[in-house]
Amino acid sequence: MSKSVGIIGLGIMGGAIARNLCERGWSVTGYDVDPAACAALEKAGGRIAASVTELAKQETVLMTSLPSPKIVRAVAEEIAASGTTGRMVCELSTLALEDKLAFEAILSKAGHTPLDCPLSGTGAQAQTRDLVIYASGDTKAIECLEGLFLDFGKKVANLGAFGNGSRMKYVANYLVAINNVATAEAMVLGIQAGLDPQQIIEIVGPGAGGSKIFELRAPMMAANHYEPPTMRMATWRKDMTVIGDFARELGCPIPLFEKSNEIYEKGLAMDLGHLDTAAVCKVIEEMGGFKR
Repeated sequence: MSKSVGIIGLGIMGGAIARNLCERGWSVTGYDVDPAACAALEKAGGRIAASVTELAKQETVLMTSLPSPKIVRAVAEEIAASGTTGRMVCELSTLALEDKLAFEAILSKAGHTPLDCPLSGTGAQAQTRDLVIYASGDTKAIECLEGLFLDFGKKVANLGAFGNGSRMKYVANYLVAINNVATAEAMVLGIQAGLDPQQIIEIVGPGAGGSKIFELRAPMMAANHYEPPTMRMATWRKDMTVIGDFARELGCPIPLFEKSNEIYEKGLAMDLGHLDTAAVCKVIEEMGGFKR
């Protein structure tokens, strides 16, 4: 397979992936409605297509990293109407399963091979290729694309039937949601106890209480600085809704998840939606009447 790929959606995740692939010697053509995102890819050595249709005509491998089900569907329909066939189209976003299946149906009918490939990792992890790709769909296509995936991530999991990637992502993000709030509570507890925030990170992180989320988000909490975001709290609300609805459809009790969601909702009410989700630390501080 030639090292050439098209990326639709050059935001926090898609933009980082595109730049990493450029560094690894890939010919990357991107498309985004945001001129600044397009300029960033061009600066990294990539090219910009004038439309999704143009990109679909140029590239046989496409990846989509998009913010909403409506946009994902519109992009799928534009690829399907592009007059091309035989494209492998990897959908990287976190969406409800019904939206992923609609994406699959639109592209399969048009003669393409859609893959459900959500990512485990934050925007900061995307920058350092510290992502896990939860790939599902056509096994041969996933095997063919392994080199691509490993040039912007650290591991690829081939999970079988289309949709299993999203199911696995829901499980992972369930834990992310809870661990992020737990990290905030622990940091506030330590700071209010008079401990040095940096020392908390250095001592707690390597121990049994540490986690990947603690490693990524505790430094932001210690610094009380939440920009630029690796995942905006406003965007995270969409993921929380998807996971909660999925669990309830299965009849699975999710008491910790539901309690953590209350903290995120308070953050949005405090106008923190533009900040990183680590800003739940500010919510916990506000609840305790603490000021830094």
